[in-house]
Amino acid sequence: MADAPPHHESYVNPLVDRYASRDMSWLFSPQFKFQTWRRLWVALAEAEAEEGLDIRQEQIEELRAHIETIDFDVAADYERQLRHDVMAHIRAYGDQCPKARGIIHLGATSAFVGDNTDLIQMREALRLIRVRLVNVMASLAQFAAEHKDVITLGYTHFQPAQLTTVGRRAVLWLQDLVFDLEDLEHVLDTLQFRGAKGATGTQASFLKLCDNDADKVKRIDQRVAEKMGFDRTLPVTGQTYPRKFDSRVLNVLAGIAQSAHKFSNDLRLLQSAGEMEEPFGKSQVGSSTMAYKRNPIRSERMASLARHVICTSLNPAFTAAGQWFERTIDDSANKRLSIPEAFLATDSILILFHEIARGMVVYPAVMGKRVSEYLPFLAAENLMMDGVKADGDRQDLHEKIRHHAMDTWHHMRVAGGGNDLLSRLRADAAFTPLLASLSDKPDAQTYIGRSQEQVDDFLAQVYAPIQERYRELLGQTVDTHV
Repeated sequence: MADAPPHHESYVNPLVDRYASRDMSWLFSPQFKFQTWRRLWVALAEAEAEEGLDIRQEQIEELRAHIETIDFDVAADYERQLRHDVMAHIRAYGDQCPKARGIIHLGATSAFVGDNTDLIQMREALRLIRVRLVNVMASLAQFAAEHKDVITLGYTHFQPAQLTTVGRRAVLWLQDLVFDLEDLEHVLDTLQFRGAKGATGTQASFLKLCDNDADKVKRIDQRVAEKMGFDRTLPVTGQTYPRKFDSRVLNVLAGIAQSAHKFSNDLRLLQSAGEMEEPFGKSQVGSSTMAYKRNPIRSERMASLARHVICTSLNPAFTAAGQWFERTIDDSANKRLSIPEAFLATDSILILFHEIARGMVVYPAVMGKRVSEYLPFLAAENLMMDGVKADGDRQDLHEKIRHHAMDTWHHMRVAGGGNDLLSRLRADAAFTPLLASLSDKPDAQTYIGRSQEQVDDFLAQVYAPIQERYRELLGQTVDTHV
């Protein structure tokens, strides 16, 4: 094998170098992976010894002493010869543990270390994603509470619609993450270990080692699981755990990515309108040419990474659908790419999300100006309701208001004038009986419905129990590399 090129002359995954945390990168590092293989071999030897197999304590102690001292060069040399990564690491481990060489991997197949390690990595990575997620939620909840009274223009089709509040809009973002947390919790709660199942899942090799004592075989399976922090194992497997589980996990990550992308879209549009913006550093440069620019680079990066996660989630779906019988190995190369990258990218997304959520800037004056500009349209809608209450025909009133509103739009957009809709309605005899209720300066507060109350209700009834459940995880922050 040729020497590896210098760092700056070969491709480097930006998820590791630029975006994701060291904690997430560690979980998918060679050191974590292969020391977990060794932990599994120790757990298997212990379980087999506890069930009476001829394995000495000094052999187990020797294995345990070398869990972390992996000679990667030796393992690489063996793999070049054997073309088999598990056998290469068995040989390398055996070289360090001569007394235990003969009992390493006893009764197991490659998936014993490969698949069980994958499940451990995904469990720990999901737990880390949960830490990130609940901290983003805490920041959004605080933001919502602080801005529940700030009135702003709501949009449908990105066209001015009824009024809402900044806090209520933030609760919509928060609610999406509540759904994502529920999905994540469900997947973690239902995660089962592959355990010690043998070459095709039948446990035939373990049954042979245990002299056909099926109870011993089942206890070995359970003991290994418990030693690795699982309370149960899958009742049946092929050679591998069902690949549908990978798809379930990445669907959770794709859900988070969808929520983050939606938030990113909203914030970027609001920043363009001058109503809100993401944090902007004192020395941050928005453009190499246009010195005045304040580009929403964090939100844009979130959207970019989110698309990667959403697309990547299709890989395990196709893999699960394409497996043959007890297993085919066309999953292997795909898993090595799709699962770590999906976790690294989701980690990156949530780090960015947290940075933005705890530093968003609101411009009430800009919002107030836009509210005032469009408030006459909302007053006209209420006027129509008053007309119906006074025995008017709703459809006739709607058509008259629509006609005046379209003329007003033309006046505002073509002539550059102000919103004179209320003046137009006053000049229409059809609305003469209702003029008493038509104020020259409508109060925006009367047009936000239950916005403030809905924020209070959501934070008290939905978010507060989540905050209490994960109180010990709150307060953790991670900064991006760039």
